[in-house]
Amino acid sequence: MDFVMLHGTTQTPACWRPLRSILEQQGHRTFAADLTDQPGWQAEDYAEEVHRQFPETDSPTVIAHSGGGLLAPATAKRLDAGHIVWIGALIPDLTGTMSMMEELEDHGEEMFPPEWFQWSGADLLTDQAVSAYFLFHDCDLEQLKFALGTLRLFQPQGAFTQRHHHDDLPKHTVIVPRQDRVIRPEWMCRAAQERLGTSAIEIDGDHCPHIPRAQEIAEIILRRV
Repeated sequence: MDFVMLHGTTQTPACWRPLRSILEQQGHRTFAADLTDQPGWQAEDYAEEVHRQFPETDSPTVIAHSGGGLLAPATAKRLDAGHIVWIGALIPDLTGTMSMMEELEDHGEEMFPPEWFQWSGADLLTDQAVSAYFLFHDCDLEQLKFALGTLRLFQPQGAFTQRHHHDDLPKHTVIVPRQDRVIRPEWMCRAAQERLGTSAIEIDGDHCPHIPRAQEIAEIILRRV
């Protein structure tokens, strides 16, 4: 089975190493996309870039974290994916009614805790205490040392400002970490139900559970795909 992984807005593709290792040990192929800011690009452009990086994938499962969720529907369509897994991810309004930026402007505090708005993306890269508090507070020391080495800012502004319209998407699995300090867990659970028609699977963990809880996530994914 093939898995294509989309990192979020604060990490490099190296963040997927723990999960990739587990999946590959069980005989699966994994592909971690390397995405960087491209002015003017929308989700479909990033989807084309993922296809360019991995043209050999065969009806993969797309796994998206955090802001990478905005790219998941378009990527799934471009790769003819059979499944989308959302991990602590933003799920866009798929009706094309409201962009994620419009939603943030109108309902930001329903989506993010107030303290999140006090920090910029640069703070997450330069202040390890801020990074650990928001992103990696479930990690032990060795996991934290690894996690801090995965930090990189990725701001796909075009995907945030576009209105996403998708239907006929493949089936979904939504994994919501209960102790997420970046995206409110209750918002993710509600978005899963209202936008994808599925109930979220809640687990303990921080915003990046694919590092400290890679084994648990791998087991969930392999049960569902």
